[in-house]
Amino acid sequence: MRIHLQGEKVVLRDIRAEDLDTIYYWKYEAEDREHLNWNGPYKPLDPYTKEEYRALPRSQESLALVGTDAPRTELIIEIDGELKGSVGRYWVSEETNWCEIGIVIYDSRYWQNGYGREAFRMWIDYLFTHMDTVRLGIGTWSGNERMIKLAAHMGMVEEARVRKARIVRGEYYDAIKMGILREEWENRE
Repeated sequence: MRIHLQGEKVVLRDIRAEDLDTIYYWKYEAEDREHLNWNGPYKPLDPYTKEEYRALPRSQESLALVGTDAPRTELIIEIDGELKGSVGRYWVSEETNWCEIGIVIYDSRYWQNGYGREAFRMWIDYLFTHMDTVRLGIGTWSGNERMIKLAAHMGMVEEARVRKARIVRGEYYDAIKMGILREEWENRE
């Protein structure tokens, strides 16, 4: 099964092998790499060549799921037919069915126009529909106000704040954990 979710502004779809070069471009070569200032892990990227990047286990894991019924760990965000970002998930605890999720819009010209909001809502819908997870959450830093607002807009509530636990560009920030339970998502207005 291939994943292709059509929204009003965005498409969420399976990753393709050729997408890896585009993602590499946005991470390593693009003039506009503002997204790196907001997306974890809050440190410079490891220096990979395109070939090394394509071979990373994470890249290969995402590609391996395409065509299967398995819930995806990553989907591409397309805007007007072009790869502009991605959504992803990882297990915090498989034993308790707890995932953390994230989103990145690489091209900053597409920020603040509702693209990320729609993509994130579609991602949460997809995960609660295709996984037996009881909760979804995010982990970010207190300076990432856009992510905190997006999570709150989706119905996530702040569940933890660890003071001065993140260093971003040489300054301390709080680590923020926000989450939403399946029943809260299903009962939202």
